[in-house]
Amino acid sequence: MTVAGMSNEQAWDIAAAGWNNHAGLIHQWLVAATQMMLNEAQINLGSRVLDIAAGAGDQTIDIARLVGPKGEVLAVDISPAILALAKMNLQIAGLDQVKVQVADAESLNLAGENFDAAVCRLGLMFCRSPAKALNEIQTALKPAGRLSVLVFGEPAQNPCLAIALRTAHYHLQSSNKTAIYNQPTCEPGSLMSLGKTGLINELIQAAGFVDIKVNRISAPFFAPSVEHYIAFLQSAASPVKEILKTLSDVAQRNAWLDMTEQLRIFSSTSGWNGPNELLLASATSGKCVSSV
Repeated sequence: MTVAGMSNEQAWDIAAAGWNNHAGLIHQWLVAATQMMLNEAQINLGSRVLDIAAGAGDQTIDIARLVGPKGEVLAVDISPAILALAKMNLQIAGLDQVKVQVADAESLNLAGENFDAAVCRLGLMFCRSPAKALNEIQTALKPAGRLSVLVFGEPAQNPCLAIALRTAHYHLQSSNKTAIYNQPTCEPGSLMSLGKTGLINELIQAAGFVDIKVNRISAPFFAPSVEHYIAFLQSAASPVKEILKTLSDVAQRNAWLDMTEQLRIFSSTSGWNGPNELLLASATSGKCVSSV
């Protein structure tokens, strides 16, 4: 996603520290979905795994522990800043079987590396051309290598995200009458751009993968209060922040307050519970095994 002329790399560099600071909250939110993603990747001791859009390394740590000291993990991300944090977190965990590399998913340049598996947790939907990214992944896998990705489902099943994005766009348009946005929750490269029923299946199939499965996963976001969730969005949710960044301080504050009040509908006496639905897509590389 690019917003207000800013590239993905720049946007995620800015959000890197916030994402890392909320690592515990993110891990809690995605722990079950991540485990399902890794199970579908069929990662074993000694596997060579490509982790695309690795972020600050939360799932990378899980992968490294699965492959063990004799396995290999290559963690790639478009953001140098967030990869630096991933490297630090991996060093703290004592996992030296992981290498990190700055790379755009749409131009991995890893053809012939013959990875046993490739995973991508909540990254593929940000690609302006997910088809190109999937083709790049296909070339990096060995014959019968596994693909496993998580993306957000459609806006109707992700109301807290839809509300946040819709509200941010509303305030931007109110402040800038010349701004034009089409379907802000589903435009290419956005949070829920791959949520349309059947779309991710079609893209994976077109890239030459077989044995494709797509499952819907409920992944509610629990926080002590709506204010805690807003704090997460303000520091770590690059797409929402980038929509509002050109507004004045007052206009930004009003937008966040509006979001807070709208999202309060998910509050209860036990805290804040924001509904989210993810799509878990898995497949096998369709490359033929050489008989030579």
